[in-house]
Order: sequence, then C-alpha cells, then structure tokens
Amino acid sequence: MTPGTGTPERPLRVAIVGAGPTGFYTADHLLRNAQVVVEVDLFDRLPTPYGLVRLGVAPDHQKIKFVTNAFDKVAANPRFRFYGGVEFGKDVTLTDLKTHYHQIVYCTGAQTDRRMGIPGEDLSGSHPATEFVAWYNGHPDYRDCTFDLTQERVAVVGVGNVAVDVVRILCRTAEELAKTDIADYALDALRKSRVKEVYLLGRRGPAQAAFTNPEVKELGELADADVTARPEEVELDPLSRAAVERSQDRATQKKVEILKEYARREPTGKSRRLTLRFMVSPVELIGDGAGGVAALRLVRNVLYATSTGALQPRATDQFENLPAGLVFRSVGYRGVPVPGVPFNDSWGVILNDKGRVLDPDTKQPIVGEYTAGWIKRGPTGVIGTNKPDAAETVECMFEDLARGAVLEPTRPETAAAETLVRQRQPNFFSYADWLKLDAIEVSRGRAQGRPRLKLTHINEMLSALGR
Repeated sequence: MTPGTGTPERPLRVAIVGAGPTGFYTADHLLRNAQVVVEVDLFDRLPTPYGLVRLGVAPDHQKIKFVTNAFDKVAANPRFRFYGGVEFGKDVTLTDLKTHYHQIVYCTGAQTDRRMGIPGEDLSGSHPATEFVAWYNGHPDYRDCTFDLTQERVAVVGVGNVAVDVVRILCRTAEELAKTDIADYALDALRKSRVKEVYLLGRRGPAQAAFTNPEVKELGELADADVTARPEEVELDPLSRAAVERSQDRATQKKVEILKEYARREPTGKSRRLTLRFMVSPVELIGDGAGGVAALRLVRNVLYATSTGALQPRATDQFENLPAGLVFRSVGYRGVPVPGVPFNDSWGVILNDKGRVLDPDTKQPIVGEYTAGWIKRGPTGVIGTNKPDAAETVECMFEDLARGAVLEPTRPETAAAETLVRQRQPNFFSYADWLKLDAIEVSRGRAQGRPRLKLTHINEMLSALGR
C-alpha cells in the first residue's frame, strides 16, 4: 500500500453504488471516522437520492420520510459527492471505479418482487405490488404504468407492510390522498377509482402476519372504508396459541386482539370494504376469457411446525373462488445481480461475509469490494435496520485499510472521477441540483396545500434546473 492512504494529502476514496438509506448510512459511518480522512462519492441510477424513502414509503406516511433530514446532513459534508442519473454497469463500470477508488460498496437493495409461481400469474390485471407503489410514488421508470381501477374488487396477496400500504392507498378517499405527496397522475387515477371491495390475503394465521401493529391499527381508522375479518380465521390455531403463550410477545398478542376486534365490527355503511383474510393461499388466477383476471382460486391452509419450530402452511383439500379483477402480489423481494459482482442466486444477495464481497471459487474476500443493506443480507427489517448493517460493513473496510488490503487506483484524485462522470453522463445530477429540485417540489406542493408535488420525468427535472 502507498503509505498514508486516509490522510489529508491522500484521502481514502470510496465509491458507494445506490443512494438509498443504506448508501447514506454507509457514507455517514465512513465520514465520521476521526482517524481516517475519507472521501465518499455516492452513485445512483436515478437523478434523486433517498431510494425507497422517496419512492417506496407510502405518501400518507410523511413522518417516516423525516429520516431524509439526517441524509441531507451527511451530504453537506465537503468530502461527500452525489452523482445522480449515473448507472453502474452502463455509465460507469467496475473497471472505471477501480481506477478511481480504494474501496467500492454496493448498496443496491432488493429490486424485484418474488413471484407466486402459480398458473395465471401473468394475466393482465395481475401485478407486483412494488410496481403500483413505484407508480403512485412518482418513480420515473414506472410513471407510465397503468392499473385498471375500474375494477370493483381487488385482492392483495401478502401481509407485510407493503401489502398494507397498497390496500390503504386503494381504500383512501381522494380528500385523504390530496394531503399527501402522491404523484399527481396517480391522484387523478385514484380519484376516478371504482374499487369497492379490497381483500388482503395471508397464507398463515394472524400471529404470523408480518405487518406491524401501527400499520394494521391504521386500517381501522380509514375515513370511508369499513374493515372486517372472519372470526374463524383470526382465532388462533392450537400451535399458534401455544407459541404466543410461550413467547409472551406483547406485540403479537396485541396484533391478534386488533384483528379479533375487526372481526366483531359491524359494517357502518362506508363506501368501501376491506376484508383481512388468513390461512388461505392462491393456487391459480382464473382468467375472464379475454386475457384478464376474473378470480383467484384459494386453498385453505393448516399450520404445522417445521424441524426448527417455525410454523408453516400446508394446503388442505378445501378450495374457494374469490372474484377479483385486479391482483397485486406482495410475497417478498429479491436482489438483482450487480454487473460483474459475485451473486448468490438462491438467496438473491451478493456473495459476502459481514459485507466483504467473496470470490465464488475461493470463498475469499475480493480486495476493495463490499456490500451493505438488503443486497447484502436479504429484504428484512425496516429503514433503521440498515444502520447497524452498514456499520458492520464499514468496520470491515477500516480493518482492511489498516492492513493495507485496498485497491490501488491509478487516478484517485477527486477531479479525475468527476471528469469521467462528465464524459459518460453529462446530464448527471449533483446534490446541489437535488436541493434545487427539492425546493421546487416543496413550493409547488405548498401552492396546493400538499407536502410536495413530485417531478416524475427526468426531462422535467432537467428543464426545472434550466438544462
């Protein structure tokens, strides 16, 4: 190693790929080190930072978005740079980054939905939930998606928080949505929605549902949607009851109580109805004869304990058909391989040990390459879970620096990387550009009494910046 990497004369240069929460947490941990001088360049395919905080968090959950204030503080560090609209593998390659940086960290998240793997899944009217989420949140890649909101019955498969977001957005009134930062075209489409009945379908029981209590409680407080559940489906089976009693987990007990209360509710005549179902799995989507979805074929499940004690569903011989013309699946996410980076296909994550990327043949760390967040460990936890995860990776990075195991870039100067980006992607967005766009969005929103009015087209963003 050249002596003195990590000094003011020779800063440790780090490239982070992916500007979601994990990218910012990684940058924060790197820049906070008092002993090592680090410069961080954060790359993202999209012009805007924050990843899922901007494009995944539901528009009616503004409080969760306040975490971006912390990210803006990280970005204010003079040793931080943002290159938005620069795609790794296309605009800049791994070879490019190795020429300019001592260390590279992949924080690309889990970008695709898992499939249900059932007949009829590709009928029109069947969609991954994340496409709907990206659409209503104004993601430039998904703004032109269409969802048939003339359908009166919608089914959402899955009982995680994303599934709950989807049913809540479908059940909200236009007045409720008009106070949020939902994309304006989505607000227009949802204003005309004819949806009357929404079903949320879980393959296991209420005790195993992945949604959190605040999320499920909120469903009982919708302005114009009655929420209900079937008494027999929210009653715990003997195995679940024993597990809940054993664990004495207050949150799970509370969750089951909330759901039982929903099952006892009488309809109050609201214009929409949301039904929470448990212990059912779709085995087929039934077509309408014209290429669209008409119904889901559901099988009733029972739970059994695996060798590890986990309770899993097993199908019975009881079936039912649930009519629905629009279906969203939210049954988990998968990471997408990063060009040129070893990937564990069965887990959908980058092959790594504590964040050090591993060579698939030798299982030894590859010098200078790291990963953090969902692409490192799989899609688990909430936004904040990525903070300790990033800290673990950064600790490995500093250990490797201390023993001289870093890349030896031939052009480590800050200006050299910027010159490269300007050549490859002259229309890149800096953090200063983003702050201008942010101010424009907020002032456009204020005029309509909304938190912001999002710019959703890249051309629109460029012209807003006068480019």
